[in-house]
Amino acid sequence: MAGSMIGIAKTCFPKAQLVTDRFHVQKLAVEALQEIRIKHRWEAIDAENDAIEKAKLQKKGYHPELLPNGDTLKQLLARSRYLLYKRNCKWTESQKLRATILFERYPDLKRAYELTQELAHIFDTKRKKIFATTKLALWHEKVAQSGFKSFNTVSRTIQNHYQTILNYFDNRSTNAAAESFNAKIKAFRAQFRGVRNIGFFLFRLTQLFA
Repeated sequence: MAGSMIGIAKTCFPKAQLVTDRFHVQKLAVEALQEIRIKHRWEAIDAENDAIEKAKLQKKGYHPELLPNGDTLKQLLARSRYLLYKRNCKWTESQKLRATILFERYPDLKRAYELTQELAHIFDTKRKKIFATTKLALWHEKVAQSGFKSFNTVSRTIQNHYQTILNYFDNRSTNAAAESFNAKIKAFRAQFRGVRNIGFFLFRLTQLFA
């Protein structure tokens, strides 16, 4: 969605239909979800520091609250990072227990997780642009009702790139092939510890990969 990338694509492929890769759209939603988790984690750290200082003033030992899975609240929020990236059907048993405790303590995280998964579900299941448009409109409405500032930013970003995002549903196109080729170029470049002669480097690429 970067303006520089759009400019490059239009210059190199003027007749091509531009598609915003779904990975980058979903990544924004996941980052918004993680931002909410991190906010709660800092609050938990502050609360723990306050409790420790209070215990010192009272000349008492500090014993943090242990949750049913053995985590403290601070640990719960730190260790929940990876399960929020995954779908609930792929959680391990320990992650299922951790998620249950997390969502009971923080209902807003549960709602944010559901919004993230709903967006992913649209990309996974919708085959036609018209149906995807309808589902995205409903998703935008849910985001507006949620009151999450970070998700509202994601929603506005999607609306500003609506056409190229919806173009994905024409052929379900992604840039996976381009990313794979880019990885090959980087690996090739790494063998020489960098490149001095760009022209010769490009010549070698064409001989190997063209």
